[in-house]
Amino acid sequence: MAARPVSRMLQRVLRSSVRRCSSGAPVTQHRPGEPSRTAAEELSRRRQFLREHAVPFSAFLTDSFGRQHSYLRISLTEKCNLRCQYCMPEEGVPLTPKADLLTTEEILTLARLFVKEGVDKIRLTGGEPLIRPDVVDIVAQLHQLEGLRTIGITTNGINLARLLPQLQKAGLSAINISLDTLVPAKFEFIVRRKGFHKVMEGIHKAIELGYSPVKVNCVVMRGLNEDELLNFVALTKGLPLDVRFIEYMPFDGNKWNFKKMVSYKEMLDTLQQQWPELEKLPEEESSTAKAFKIPGFRGQVSFITSMSEHFCGTCNRLRITADGNLKVCLFGSSEVSLRDHLRAGASEEELLGIIGAAVGRKKRQHAGMFSIAQMKNRPMILIELPLMLQDSPPAIPSISSQDPFHIQGIRHRVSFSNRMLTWWKGCWVSRTPPLGQRWSNSPQRHCSSHLDSDANPKCLSAVSGAPATPSGPLPTSDQLTHVDTEGRAAMVDVGGKPDTERVAVASAVVLLGPVAFKLVQENQLKKGDALVVAQLAGVQAAKLTSQLIPLCHHVALSHVQVRLELDGARHAVGIRASCRAWGPTGVEMEALTAAAVAALTLYDMCKAVSRDIVLGEIKLLSKTGGQRGDFHRT
Repeated sequence: MAARPVSRMLQRVLRSSVRRCSSGAPVTQHRPGEPSRTAAEELSRRRQFLREHAVPFSAFLTDSFGRQHSYLRISLTEKCNLRCQYCMPEEGVPLTPKADLLTTEEILTLARLFVKEGVDKIRLTGGEPLIRPDVVDIVAQLHQLEGLRTIGITTNGINLARLLPQLQKAGLSAINISLDTLVPAKFEFIVRRKGFHKVMEGIHKAIELGYSPVKVNCVVMRGLNEDELLNFVALTKGLPLDVRFIEYMPFDGNKWNFKKMVSYKEMLDTLQQQWPELEKLPEEESSTAKAFKIPGFRGQVSFITSMSEHFCGTCNRLRITADGNLKVCLFGSSEVSLRDHLRAGASEEELLGIIGAAVGRKKRQHAGMFSIAQMKNRPMILIELPLMLQDSPPAIPSISSQDPFHIQGIRHRVSFSNRMLTWWKGCWVSRTPPLGQRWSNSPQRHCSSHLDSDANPKCLSAVSGAPATPSGPLPTSDQLTHVDTEGRAAMVDVGGKPDTERVAVASAVVLLGPVAFKLVQENQLKKGDALVVAQLAGVQAAKLTSQLIPLCHHVALSHVQVRLELDGARHAVGIRASCRAWGPTGVEMEALTAAAVAALTLYDMCKAVSRDIVLGEIKLLSKTGGQRGDFHRT
C-alpha cells in the first residue's frame, strides 16, 4: 500500500498536460551554448519517464475483464424542478428521506477515495443537480482534488444560465444539457412545466462562456421527436454543439416498447440522406458515442447506441446514487451501499475492499434490450438525470419558423400564428398577445395541427371548415370481420388487398360549460394552453391507434390534422380530425381515436374547474378509399 500514493501521482501527471509535475522525473537545466528544448519536447520527455516508472491502474477499480474505471458519476439529489412524463413512472417516485441521502461531506469523502485510486473524471447528475443549494461549493471542493482532470454536470438547463458563471469559476469544465425537442409547445407538454426559453438561454450562456463543445442530449423516440433529427443537426452548423442522439432505453416504470426505439442505423440513414458528406470521426477510448461531423459545420453529432450496439467492452463508468449506493452498471439491478459502511465507521481500506468486490462482480455486458426491459431496476430519476422516455407525448415535427438558433439549410416548417416570438436575453420566448388582438376577426379560437411531409403543426387564426359532402351509406355486411368462425377475436388479413389512398375524417364535441369555456377561450387555465395540448394529444393518438385498439393494423400515416374550434353559443369545443395513408386498410379508426383522445385531453385539462363536462358526438364523418366504397355522413 505504501507505493500506491506514488502510483496515483504518476498516473495523474501522465494523464494531464495541464497540471504541473513534482513527480521526481529528471528535469535537465539548460546549459549555455546548448539548444534549448521546446515546451512540447520537455513535456514529451517527462511523460515518457512517467510511463516507464508508472505502476498498474488501481486493482480496486479494475474488473475481472480488465476494464479500468476512471469515470465516476455522482447523483447529488433525487429531486427535480421538472415533471417529465418520460422520467418517472406514472404513479410517481417515493423519494428517499433526507437523512438517508449522502451529505456533502460524504460525497466529497467518496470522491477523494475514488480519485486517489485513479478516477480522473467526475460528472454530477441528479435528479436535477443544479437545484442542490451547495452545488457550486461541491464543484469548488472537487476542483481541489489532485489528479481530477474533468468535472462535468448533466442538467435540464432550467437554472444553468443563472449558475454557470459561478460554476465555471469554481472549476466546472464540461456541460451536458438534456433537450428532447425544439418545439416550445411540445416541451411544455413533455415536462409539465414552462421553461423552454430558460434552457435556450442556458445553452447560449455556455457557448458565451467558452464551453466547447456544449453537449446537448436528445433521447430519440418514435412518435415523439424522430422527425426533429435534421433540425437538431442543423444547430451544429453555426454553433459549437455536440448534439448526442440517445437510443430510448428501458427503466423501471417507463413502459419501454421496442417499437418506440429508433436505432442508431435508422437515425444515421436519415442524416445521410440530407447530408451525404457526413464524416465519421475517430472514436475516443472508452467513449460511449459514435461521432460524426458535416464538413464546414462548427459542431458535431453523436449517437449513444446503448441498445442496438452496446459499448460494454470499453465501459469505464461507475455510479453513486443520491442515497449512496454504488452501481457498477447502469442497467444492472445489483447495488452496494457505501453510505451504510461509511456511517458505520469503515476505514479507507475496508471501503476499497467493498468497492473492489463490487467492481469485480461487474458482468462482461448488459443483458440486451429485451431482457433489460423485463428486469427490475430503479427509475432513472433515482439513478441520474433522465435519459429515457415513457409513453410518449405527441410528436410535432420541426421548430418555430423564427429559429432560436438561427438554423440554416433546413426548411422551416412550423409556425404559431397566435403567438409572437421575441428575443430576450439571447433566446426566443413566447409572448401571448391580448385576447382581442389574437382573435380580432372572430370571437372563436381555433387550433389546428397538420402532420405530413409538407405541412406541420400550426395554431391558426379563425378558419371556417367546410362540411362533409353528403353521400350514400357505406355498403355493410351481416358478418363481423374481427372474429373467426368460432367467435374468437382475430385480426383481419389485409395481405391480399391492394394499396390505395385512404382518407378518413371524424369529429367530437366537448361541452365545457360557461366557466371552463371562458378560461379556455382566454387561455387562462393553470395547466396551460388546453387547445394546443389537446391538439397534440390527438395527433399522437392517431399515430398510436394500433397500440390502443388491439385488432387494428399499424398504419403508416402520411398526414394527420386535428382542428379545435370554440363554439360560444354552446360553450363547447368542436374537434375535427382527419387522417390519410396509402395502404391496404382504412384509417377511420385513426381519425376516431384522434378525435376521442383530443376530447379526453380537454376534459383532463379542465376537470379542476368543472366536473360537469360532457364528451359526445364522436362519429365518423367521411371515409374514402378501399373496396367497399366511400362514405360521407349526411
